Amino acid sequence: MIGKAIRLERIMDRNTGRTVIVPMDHGFTLGQIEGLRRMPETVAAVSDGGANAIVMHKGMVRAGHRGHGRDIGLVVHLSASTSLNPDPDDKVLVCTVEEAVSLGADAVSVHINLGAPHESKMIEAAGEVSRECARWGLPLLAMVYPRGVGIDPRDPAAVGHCVRVAEELGADLVKTTYTGDPETFAAITAASSIPVLVAGGEKAGDLATLQAIHDAIDAGAAGVCIGRNAFQRDDPKAFVRAICQVVHQRLDPAAALEGR
Repeated sequence: MIGKAIRLERIMDRNTGRTVIVPMDHGFTLGQIEGLRRMPETVAAVSDGGANAIVMHKGMVRAGHRGHGRDIGLVVHLSASTSLNPDPDDKVLVCTVEEAVSLGADAVSVHINLGAPHESKMIEAAGEVSRECARWGLPLLAMVYPRGVGIDPRDPAAVGHCVRVAEELGADLVKTTYTGDPETFAAITAASSIPVLVAGGEKAGDLATLQAIHDAIDAGAAGVCIGRNAFQRDDPKAFVRAICQVVHQRLDPAAALEGR
């Protein structure tokens, strides 16, 4: 497990035990969206803001994501679907762990939607990825969400189930939905043997986003994995810096905004 431990330190702060990860895999799903049209510039902005790692698909890594700016951890995302698909929640594997290793990845990530029609195939694929990660000593970030007909995406039982699925699969980190309530989320993180990261979702206001992050960290979250709420800001570098201050320094959200 020493390989995994070394690589985990490239995507997590060894002093705080927490992380700020900015996923940039949205282009595959949504196309040429705001904030991801000039990838090298966006990567430089979030890295200079202090993010610990980014998430990208393999093709964008080959496009030269580290053209300038400080170095940053690389998580290669293995799952994909598009918003044009009749079932956009159906994620399939488009990259292997071995490919990710050859690209210099520090970790890989997979996406599972519990409650979706093709849930079983996504779980099966994640199981295969977990086996390969153990073989290569590569950390696995499982992105697991409650998504299906009649499912409340913030229901504590459903979110807790997502976390448990990631644990059972052998993931090293799990990203899931924040319940919106520190008390219910604290019960989920307390019952988890692996770090729990919270997702960002669609763009919200600056202070509202930072307050939600602050509350999640207080409830035991090990960090955030936030994309659009980071790279779609007018000044991504400054906002990521504020996120890092809230996550790593436990700074008050309003103070973090003032000090950007």
